[in-house]
Amino acid sequence: MRARLSDIAQQAEVSEATVSRVLNDRPGVAPETRQAVLTALDVLGYERPARLRKRCAGLVGLVVPELDNPIFPAFAQIIESALAPTGFTPVLCTQTPGGIREDEYVEMLLDRQVSGIVFVSGLHADTAADHERYRALIARPLPVVMVNGYAPNLPAPFISCDDREAAELAVTHLVALGHRRIGLITGPNRFVPVQRKVAGYQAAMRRCTDVSEAELTELTELSLFGVEGGEAAATRLLDRGVTGLVCGSDPMALGAIRAARQRGLAVPRDVSVVGYDDSPLMAFTDPPLTTMRQPVAAMAVAAVQALVDEINGHAAPHSEYLFRPELVVRGSTAVARTPSVDPGATPSPLAVSV
Repeated sequence: MRARLSDIAQQAEVSEATVSRVLNDRPGVAPETRQAVLTALDVLGYERPARLRKRCAGLVGLVVPELDNPIFPAFAQIIESALAPTGFTPVLCTQTPGGIREDEYVEMLLDRQVSGIVFVSGLHADTAADHERYRALIARPLPVVMVNGYAPNLPAPFISCDDREAAELAVTHLVALGHRRIGLITGPNRFVPVQRKVAGYQAAMRRCTDVSEAELTELTELSLFGVEGGEAAATRLLDRGVTGLVCGSDPMALGAIRAARQRGLAVPRDVSVVGYDDSPLMAFTDPPLTTMRQPVAAMAVAAVQALVDEINGHAAPHSEYLFRPELVVRGSTAVARTPSVDPGATPSPLAVSV
């Protein structure tokens, strides 16, 4: 038992005496310290004493898109972890093309008497969708929280990454590396995050380059989300002479890289690519993907906190909270090769791989 106490104390970074007090459910331990010890128990595979096992507070629905894009499993995992200390158990509902629709999942969740629902990139982000479905849920009343996608007519908490700023940062980064003909690849325009990315891209291009309005339209490709959509859009933009590509998701960026390679172009030597999300494994692609990171952990924790507050009768602000993205520079961004420069000449100070 002493060895176990030592292991738990080391994992939780507390004293063995503190571990003993927590395991025996004695007072005098700060809540965060108590939680650290319980988490250490879980991590080390020890079973919690019966007196410390939290009873289930109820079920919470978690509706996410298909799991092909690694960012959505990341959201699901962190939301589940953030819910665990609250006693709520998530019911994961994954949408697939041709599969169960969001409304059908909601009916199933209502039948299970869930305490609330978190929607990640759901129909609330689609400006062409009828948002009456959400107003009906709120009127029940059923607490809901929306992640990535804002509908100002819905009285609910919204958690989003600042897509406009993400696109502006990506363009600014490529311009600083010497690019001027920069294309944008993203999804259908009816989605709020897409509209914001387009607005940020266009604002940065107007501010940082001399590209005309007609060229801005020509350099913007709206396609289907995913590798195939990114590849098709990049093929069209490369035909128009772009040297840099800002992509609306990491899978789209991988598709863009594939399109460049299929025509004999090297990334990052000939074409620069910036993704969006920084989903798992993007640091291990070839080349490692430069991307705009969504702060998934912070966003997921904020969504859970807002939902739990709503469930407990402490209304969270019915507005949108924007989280700032972060530019993560890896090996897929570099200055494009200038055709007029002799390949054997000494490179200029701008021609530096990043």
